[in-house]
Amino acid sequence: MNSEAGSTVPAIMLEGVTLRRNGHVVLDRVDFSIRQGEFIGVLGPNGAGKSTLFRAILGLLPEVTGNIQVFGARPRKADRLIGYLPQMRADLLDADIRAWDFVASAQHPSRWGLPIYRGADKREIDEAICLVEGEHLAQRPLSALSGGERQRLLLAQALLGNPRLLLLDEPLVSLDPRHQANVVALIKGIQKRRSVTVLFTSHEINPLLGALDRVLYLGGGQAAIGAVNDIVTGPVLSRLYGMPIEVVHTAGHYFVVSAESGVAAESGAHHVCL
Repeated sequence: MNSEAGSTVPAIMLEGVTLRRNGHVVLDRVDFSIRQGEFIGVLGPNGAGKSTLFRAILGLLPEVTGNIQVFGARPRKADRLIGYLPQMRADLLDADIRAWDFVASAQHPSRWGLPIYRGADKREIDEAICLVEGEHLAQRPLSALSGGERQRLLLAQALLGNPRLLLLDEPLVSLDPRHQANVVALIKGIQKRRSVTVLFTSHEINPLLGALDRVLYLGGGQAAIGAVNDIVTGPVLSRLYGMPIEVVHTAGHYFVVSAESGVAAESGAHHVCL
């Protein structure tokens, strides 16, 4: 675990928190805390509340009851302590903007017109691109880049301002196993160098196993957090799913299946692992 993980003030703390989305309860009276410097995998089926939790931490969700603290304070919008990587956006696919300019566009998003970056701003943008090992991409248009390369640029945007907390929402979606491994290793390296806390949502736990300190699993309005071997078990997941679940751990991989039907517990990208 990162050396900062013993800090007294938690990076994130939830006490009796209920989150609603479109009037429906997504998380119901949830309690947990995350220590500074931890790498946390946030897992659970579609609709379990992973992205909703991120919105609450970012101060973007008004329908919150209970107490949420981020580094000892209430969440607030545009908090420079937090870097956020959203799910891959479709509008990146055909853009002809240079990769460097795309990263720079997140430096001062409220500015109007075409900005000119000099001095400290330019150094910070260059440093963020360097951290994600994207120097060779900087002058290329987004339309010429692969999905994995675009994810590096989104991560560079999230690193602007030297945040202490990174919220990474499904950065492995649509990436092949090789690019998944590269992205996880890159983020783990940044976490160690910057002593940053990482929350990393994913449909699969297996690509994250070498990076995780703990896992936060959401389901059925509830949350369970702890070591992988303590949380990714039949009894815990059965409680969260509200149905009998079996977990098979073989060859260093986890597989979750319905104990009743014998088939994968979830569909889509979530069908083999968590």
